[in-house]
Amino acid sequence: MDPVLVGAHLTIDLGALQDNYRLLAQKAAPAICAASVKANAYGLGIEKVGPALADAGCQHFFVALPTEGIDLRKLLPDAKIYVLGGLLKEAEKYYLEHNLIPVLNHLQEIEMWADYANEVGPLSAVLHVDTGITRLGLLENEIRSLAATPSLLDSLKIEYVMSHLACADDRTHPLNQQQLEKLHYFKGLLPEKLQETPISFANSAGIFLSKDYHFDMVRPGIALFGGNPMSAEDNPMKEVVHLQGKILQVQDVDSEIHVGYGATYRTQEVSRIATVSVGYADGYFRSLGNRAECAIKQNKVPVIGRVSMDIITIDVSTVAKEDCQPGDFVDLIGNGVTLDEVAAHAETIPYEILTSLGNRYYREYLEPVA
Repeated sequence: MDPVLVGAHLTIDLGALQDNYRLLAQKAAPAICAASVKANAYGLGIEKVGPALADAGCQHFFVALPTEGIDLRKLLPDAKIYVLGGLLKEAEKYYLEHNLIPVLNHLQEIEMWADYANEVGPLSAVLHVDTGITRLGLLENEIRSLAATPSLLDSLKIEYVMSHLACADDRTHPLNQQQLEKLHYFKGLLPEKLQETPISFANSAGIFLSKDYHFDMVRPGIALFGGNPMSAEDNPMKEVVHLQGKILQVQDVDSEIHVGYGATYRTQEVSRIATVSVGYADGYFRSLGNRAECAIKQNKVPVIGRVSMDIITIDVSTVAKEDCQPGDFVDLIGNGVTLDEVAAHAETIPYEILTSLGNRYYREYLEPVA
């Protein structure tokens, strides 16, 4: 695609991604540092992100679904790939064919995978216990049932016992310690053969809580891609995503002029307004209208009026005219406008911003500097 044909450019810095991985791996050491790359590597493109992480030393990857695992396997034939969504019914052969390791979330999945292992030979798995997020994982009654029938695991190699933190981005939240204590308690209830099994617990934020949460393998996601792992704290991660929109038109307008659908904004004085080629069809959320900020040469400017399907309008009255002409670019994410700021203005989280990035952008990947 010729970049002159599109209205917005999305740049993904693979070198910064690798630096983020190395920082997290160093902080978590001696625990293994895996990578969560579900949802097409959080919207940034698994075909580039997966190999870049592998080049940085990552050998363990977590995906949500077996289809994602199959795509990643084509890129990384030797990696360990774990499927967080568990063992999908009647899909056992695909896990085996593509060497995917299911995270077993309930007794039925354990029974299904064990039955299949009895047919084809020993199979690897991860055992997920729910310590307080109540989404996936075995609850206490299922753990006790498993402990009462340990033969269910005879044909399985449980590589890790895992759980997932619910509130780790807030280091003062009491649930963090409660989940940690429950994980130790649940581990003690498991069959004797699992008492020495390695544990995986910490997500991006969990890595920053304390060493108590690291155990044997950590599973960062959003921090790899530049999101702040800890709310209300400085972000230690490098910026990976840079989104720029192209200016289509600049107008000098009088005061008391309405802007955009619904006339939700009216100028208070003589103003200069730029129309930018990005909209909610590109994943720039409609809720950002009259709330978000963009930047031109680090100079913050407000988004005014509603976000339309293909365009936004911004007030560039404070920007020099020579810096704001049709064809010039405005920074929407990155280079002065953080991913977390955009998410806050949209009243959402950075995960949703990244996974909503549209397919009309010209995408450029910055390769790591040798």
